[in-house]
Parts: sequence; C-alpha cells; structure tokens
Amino acid sequence: MDHAKPLPSYLVQRYHGWKATGYAENRAWYRHLATEGQHPRAMVISCCDSRVNAISIFGADQGEFFIHRNIANLVPPFRPDGDYHGTSAAVEYAVNVLHVAHLIVLGHSNCGGVKGCLEMCRGNAPDLEDESSFVGRWMDILRPKYDLVAAENDAAVQAQQLEKQAVLVSLENLLTFPFVREKVTAGALTLHGLWTDIGEGWLEYFNPEQQAFQRV
Repeated sequence: MDHAKPLPSYLVQRYHGWKATGYAENRAWYRHLATEGQHPRAMVISCCDSRVNAISIFGADQGEFFIHRNIANLVPPFRPDGDYHGTSAAVEYAVNVLHVAHLIVLGHSNCGGVKGCLEMCRGNAPDLEDESSFVGRWMDILRPKYDLVAAENDAAVQAQQLEKQAVLVSLENLLTFPFVREKVTAGALTLHGLWTDIGEGWLEYFNPEQQAFQRV
C-alpha cells in the first residue's frame, strides 16, 4: 500500500485527547464492550452526509446503535444475486445476528444525493446518467418516486418531499427482505422512518395512520 499516508496531525492530536479523557474516564465500559460484544437495541440507516449524526441526535452511548451509512440513506430491494450488497449485508447482520429490536431509517434536509436524483429526473445530470456512475445507479432506487413530487413548483419543497420519499422507499424495500418481514410480522422488530432538518434541529417521524411525517 505505497499510497497510504500517516494520519493528518490534527487527527492524531484529537485521538490522543480522546484517549486521555473520553476513553480513560470510561475504560471499564470500553473493556466491557470488547469482551462481551455488542448488543445494540437499534440499527440506524442514515446518510453519509457529515452533518448527520444519529449518536448526537439521540445522545446515544457507545454500543447502543448499529449504524450503517450510505448515500441518501437508501435501502435497495432484496436481491440475492451473488453480487456485492453492503447495505443488504448490514441489514442481514443487524436483524439475524444482533437481533435488533428497532430498525430506523433517518433522512435529512439538504441531501446531496437526493438533489442529484432530482437533477437526473429533470434531465440536467448527464454525468449521473452514465452507466459508470456509482452514485447515479444508486439513486435509481429513489428515481421512481420522483413522479410523486414532480407537480410541486417550489424547488425547496420538492427536494424536501423527495428526501422523505427516500425514507419511505427504504422502509418499503426493507419489507422485501423475508427475514425482516418475518420478524416485523412476529412483533420482534419495528421499523421507523425519520427525517431531520439540519438547520432547525427538527426531527419528524412517519406516522402510518396519518400517512404523513409529523414532528417528534
């Protein structure tokens, strides 16, 4: 690995600061996690966006959440075709091995992936249309939902609507996984759809009875 380089100095300094304080003050808990393994109560599927942090939003402790992050917090449909499926593998591990009780899809405002999907649907993103674009092909998961928001004239509102559709399509696709559907039906697993406004700090959840997102 000739191209690998040492960590930037500011990260080295932050690590030493954490080791001397955050770790030192909670050494027993970290050693407990190391020897007893992880037993998270929930899995969170969130966006790679650096502004979204489920740990901070919920004040979670180390070992409490099993977190998987990808572009636009999307879950693809169940497709056991022998190909590489990172998100599907994470869901399988969380449900079948860790036996999480809750599976949360967390969307957010100002999502770059969703913006890219909108641009594709408007015909303004030839680079994402290219078959070699990993982002473009990933956002194809969301693309069919554009028809549900296409009539909205306000661009900001349209983007927000599609961000929430990203959460809903992920919940729909989770139920195409037989092991997820089985546990949901048995009452051993619950699915939750959330959307957070980064600038305002709002958190909304999808209420299936109202078929709408409501503030927590």
